[in-house]
Amino acid sequence: MTKDDLAAFLDREFPQLHIGGQTYFIEEVGPLSARMRMTYHERHLRPGGTISGPSMMALADVALYAAILAHIGPVALAVTTSLSFNFLRKPEARDLIGECRLLKLGKRLAVGEVSIYSEGRADVVCHATGTYSIPS
Repeated sequence: MTKDDLAAFLDREFPQLHIGGQTYFIEEVGPLSARMRMTYHERHLRPGGTISGPSMMALADVALYAAILAHIGPVALAVTTSLSFNFLRKPEARDLIGECRLLKLGKRLAVGEVSIYSEGRADVVCHATGTYSIPS
């Protein structure tokens, strides 16, 4: 699937993702990879003024899903079976970028990792690994 195909699929199958305004954007898909953007908004903040863990978790999950679907097609019932997060440093109050790389793309399982950065910064703020189950 192309970037535009994926965006249309997510809009159609997961309209709840955009409640309150669209936040997650597919910037590119490539060989076993995807790059997502989460736009900065106050609704993503937690006490202390940092971007919340659940917001970063959603970015990682959507980036994994996009990378997988870019290769297997529009399979709405591909589901997350595990996600693990390491929060490494406080993200800045700006857009976050999630860069996903698939480590394995099999017939039944896909495994990948997502590095999340504050836009314009080189340091990883969160690293996630995840596994998806692909229906037959």
